[in-house]
Amino acid sequence: MSTLLRVEDPSSTPPRPRPVSRRATGVDRVFAAGSRSVAATVLLVTGGIGFFLALQSVPTFRHYGFGFFTQTQWQPEADTLGIGAVLAGTFEVALVAMTVAFPLALLTALYITEYAPPRLRATLTSAVDLMAAVPSIIYGLWGFFLLEPHASVVALWLHRTLGWIPVFKVDADPNAAMWDRSRYTASAFIAGLAVAMMVMPMACAVMRQVFSQAPQGEREAALALGATRWGMVRTVVLPFGRGGIIGGTMLGLGRALGETIAVLLIISPAFDLKPRILEIGTNTVSALIAGRFTEASSGQLAALLTAGFVLFMITLLINTLAAVVVARSRSGAETEA
Repeated sequence: MSTLLRVEDPSSTPPRPRPVSRRATGVDRVFAAGSRSVAATVLLVTGGIGFFLALQSVPTFRHYGFGFFTQTQWQPEADTLGIGAVLAGTFEVALVAMTVAFPLALLTALYITEYAPPRLRATLTSAVDLMAAVPSIIYGLWGFFLLEPHASVVALWLHRTLGWIPVFKVDADPNAAMWDRSRYTASAFIAGLAVAMMVMPMACAVMRQVFSQAPQGEREAALALGATRWGMVRTVVLPFGRGGIIGGTMLGLGRALGETIAVLLIISPAFDLKPRILEIGTNTVSALIAGRFTEASSGQLAALLTAGFVLFMITLLINTLAAVVVARSRSGAETEA
């Protein structure tokens, strides 16, 4: 008696989907846990700093109220404290810095990624990145001893040429036989120039990274259609890197708003609410804290911490907006035709 073996055709049975597990295992699980821990630590530290400053700011806000933001004088002996003037000086120095740093960062990033010879790109990239590693005090000394004598001459020329604009006006005679150099030193203009050299590498690094990721096929297509090098940059690279340009600029602005040592070494502290960037005398929030911290009484110390809390919130807001812009920008959106 024989037994018949039935052999089924494999093709007749429907294939079953293979179960795929998305749970991390082994090294992936360790890496995910470590990354999550580091990210949580950063958030906790940032939140802890903000909470501490906010807690220390409560007595100041109770005592001075909203007038703390509008009062321009800082006179602890008269119980008159406010950051109206230093907030204006902070934004003046930052805007001067970004006016100078933005075109330098943009042109440097474009040159490194699009025009520099391949053998020179690594050297230029390292040189620009090393500028970000120079300590702030070195930029402050450079600005005070080397930049200020020459920048005061530029400030005089701006006063003579554009003095009819309030922002370039100085309370001095620009056409005098012996011009008063001291009126054009220790100003927001000179401090902004020094800060510009500090924020330029940061903005340039972000822009350069985005420009280097522009699609090579679209570059070659533009050149094949007869576009010049600049035409290719204008129609492909710049639209693709729009988010990087905006994000790098805002990150540089956040750094410029919080710069301390370089500004403190250059400016002549003053608590005047004036829109004249070329004239001697200005102050910033960070320079105010650094200059008054060691000799502050308990009430003045609380006011300085409140000023630090305001600056913390401003820089946090700017950096958050920069991150959102970079994350939501769709690279190459305008290059699709």
